[in-house]
Amino acid sequence: MAIPVIDFSKLDGRERAEALAKIANGCEEWGFFQLVNHGIPAELLERVKKVCSECYMLREEGFKESMPVQLLNKLVDQEIEGGTVKSLEEVDWEDAFFLQDDNEWPSNPPEFEETMMEYRKEVKKLAEKVMEAMDENLGLEKGYIKKAFSNNGEHEPFFGTKVSHYPPCPRPDLVNGLRSHTDAGGVILLFQDDRVGGLQILKHGRWIDVQPLENAIVINTGDQIEVVSNGRYKSVWHRVLATPDGNRRSIASFYNPSFKAMIAPAVTKEVEACASYPKFVFGDYMDVYVKRKFEPKEPRFEAVATM
Repeated sequence: MAIPVIDFSKLDGRERAEALAKIANGCEEWGFFQLVNHGIPAELLERVKKVCSECYMLREEGFKESMPVQLLNKLVDQEIEGGTVKSLEEVDWEDAFFLQDDNEWPSNPPEFEETMMEYRKEVKKLAEKVMEAMDENLGLEKGYIKKAFSNNGEHEPFFGTKVSHYPPCPRPDLVNGLRSHTDAGGVILLFQDDRVGGLQILKHGRWIDVQPLENAIVINTGDQIEVVSNGRYKSVWHRVLATPDGNRRSIASFYNPSFKAMIAPAVTKEVEACASYPKFVFGDYMDVYVKRKFEPKEPRFEAVATM
């Protein structure tokens, strides 16, 4: 079983209806799908791979001194001494940093900033095209989701990029690459490693690999898309496994509502009488999420409904 792979270029041709149907299926039945022929130049993607890998090489020694490494080493020492050990449930075997328009970016390698600025511009455009396809499939006016995320144009939606590496792990049985969770925000666009796997989604009680596919962009829907669609599109549990071999690269961009945006199910004739989610300010939801990221999402919606 493999998550859907969709030729995004067909949205602009005679096969538009078929492409929209495949996107609808990816959103409704999977919560994850991969886009090929998405419009981001392959040459740019190759530069992104290069600068992110070079950036990690400059950070690699720092990761060896990080908390996950120290905790795992301590656990292995206890095991060697004959003690009973449990896996590390509160940490992730991940080196990560965030890129936003207003924070400090790595200065090395020298091409990093220019390349990632260009990439973020392209992937943001792709996110908005994907949301327009969702609008159409949900029977909403074009630009509805973007407008909701900007609080009717009052505030810029949040757009951030997380650059991660999952280095080889000597004991993947004792630690997660990234613990299972759903994403808090809107539309997530992942440029994952095309050789080293590890990303999995939960479907019908089974963990399914998100297969590496060269230069594809993986799309998944976050909690806020679930709310706007009134549950028609569900955010999906996913995780990253630690692996003994390979150094997995992962570049995830998040197109989220503004922290001041009011989020609620889109008003349609069907939803008006039976909205299944509360109305809330996204910033309030994030206050809850940061404390309960790795817990079930339903109590998060319940908590924010009372705020």
